[in-house]
Amino acid sequence: MAFKIKNPHSFFHHHHFISATTIIIFIIIIIILNNSHQTTASRLITQQQPIANLITDSNTLGQWVQLKKSIGISAMHMQVMKDNKVVIFDRTDFGPSNISLPNHRCRFNPRDQALKLDCTAHSVLYDISSNTLRPLTLQTDAWCSSGSVSPTGTLIQTGGYNDGYNKLRTFNPCPESNNCDWEELHQNLSSSRWYASNQILPNGRIIVVGGRSAFSYEFVPKNFNDASHYFFRFLQITRDSNPGEENNLYPFLHLLPDGNLFIFANRRSILFDYDRNRVIREFPIIPGEEKRNYPSTGSSVMLPLNLTGKNSTSLIEVEIMVCGGAYPGAYDFANKKKVFLEASSSCGRLKVSDSEPEWVMEIMPIPRVMPDMILLPTGNLIILNGATNGTAGWENAVNPVLCPVLYRPNLPDPFLRFQLLAPASTPRLYHSSAVLLPDGRILVGGSNPHKLYDFRATYPTELSLDAYYPEYLGPEFVALRPNIIAVEVVKNTALHGSLFSVSFSLRKKSDFNGIRISMVAPSFTTHSFAMNQRVLFLEITGIEVVAVGQNSGEFGLENSTEEVASSIYKATVRGPPSFNVAPPGYYMLYVVHAGVPSVATWVHVD
Repeated sequence: MAFKIKNPHSFFHHHHFISATTIIIFIIIIIILNNSHQTTASRLITQQQPIANLITDSNTLGQWVQLKKSIGISAMHMQVMKDNKVVIFDRTDFGPSNISLPNHRCRFNPRDQALKLDCTAHSVLYDISSNTLRPLTLQTDAWCSSGSVSPTGTLIQTGGYNDGYNKLRTFNPCPESNNCDWEELHQNLSSSRWYASNQILPNGRIIVVGGRSAFSYEFVPKNFNDASHYFFRFLQITRDSNPGEENNLYPFLHLLPDGNLFIFANRRSILFDYDRNRVIREFPIIPGEEKRNYPSTGSSVMLPLNLTGKNSTSLIEVEIMVCGGAYPGAYDFANKKKVFLEASSSCGRLKVSDSEPEWVMEIMPIPRVMPDMILLPTGNLIILNGATNGTAGWENAVNPVLCPVLYRPNLPDPFLRFQLLAPASTPRLYHSSAVLLPDGRILVGGSNPHKLYDFRATYPTELSLDAYYPEYLGPEFVALRPNIIAVEVVKNTALHGSLFSVSFSLRKKSDFNGIRISMVAPSFTTHSFAMNQRVLFLEITGIEVVAVGQNSGEFGLENSTEEVASSIYKATVRGPPSFNVAPPGYYMLYVVHAGVPSVATWVHVD
């Protein structure tokens, strides 16, 4: 038996004559019934309960390592840069952080809502290789903002809150001097962009879509004939009417290989021609009641694109995936009553390249709101962070989900695609983030579900920085791990459709059919959405043996695969067919062998 309230919000408001005691008893009955019977229905809880241990030692995969107990700020936003550093930043309007600006420097901002004179940093630059950081200076409030990396490798950061609503900021890497900092541009955005989303476009410009009460989009930088912004009715019709419960903020944007944008908000999605401000088609509504965007925050990715045998006119199979979220009324219940509805456990896949696409639904092992979905260079993805109950927002979620989930999209049996992984020890709730690093790890930080920094709460503000090591980084896979020696392209730039070569070494070779080369666009991650995230599997036209290492079989070692010491191979690879498929910019290029990726090298697409 399972009990489900279709609209709990209306139940309590239209049955206000029921006594408070009766309501409490009623809620307890629901909890008991739902705990006694497995169901995918939404569940009411009124107290914090630990998640059941759903995995055992025999099937835990990967490893968690704490990199920094404190970086001084909570990692609300993260972006990996081409110099193997990560720009991390938080808001500025809560008071002092736990890291000072260097050289006794202070920031004076008469419009700041907490400190007019602030001598602490609200952004840091993290060095991946040395595990060190240095503080950076944000002049205005970048709370709940967005960003993209330009074709030249500069982070263009857009919007924020209060004095940052329409701000444009840049961060330009400086590996030689290591003294670069945030710059605020004199040019502003045309509209307030708080909770907006960004996508790099084929022409190298950035489209900024939405924001709270901003039913429009605009381009950065603007062309001479551009309007200041363009009205976008889709955002108006997908916003829910309850105050604070829009459920269409941070819309999911994915640039498709035909050059148009896939845009998802709330439960609806469209194919959008941004040049002509025209909706080309509306896709079916995702099945189920769940809302998928902030504050009922889910997440979304475009699954990896396979470019083998594809040219600029070929049809490339494209599939969008959306996971997690919250049921209708969940925000109101959590925010006003501190009653936390169980999150969504469903994922939907939509093959947008089909002539008549339909959503195919799957069920995650654990319900999850505020998940991060990070694509791996192997073609799989990891779902991590978030909670099983509640929504995004201050104090609006309980029951952190500590177990990441590996999702293998190409397995034919959908019941085998999800695999629970090794649990983290640190809850990552509202205002946490995650990014893929060039060495194949996932960097995870943040979590501050409070208006201020609060280190005594049940779910305290987190200043720590962790790394998740996927199973492929285990010691048993060292011999299978490729090492890139050289990428031979003109000026380190992969031209569209042209051939280039990748030389790499291997200690143990399994099969040339097990070698793939992937390009990964680094994401700007915040609020459970990795903007601009993109994985391409390039066409390999040939692999040659350059140098053969000593065969280990001569030393009496027997193995099912040929085991050699540092044999060298050269793969001839075809670049992506167009800027629609691979927008200009810097990508992490990996050689993947038997499911084990190399450390990436940066290549430029231009």
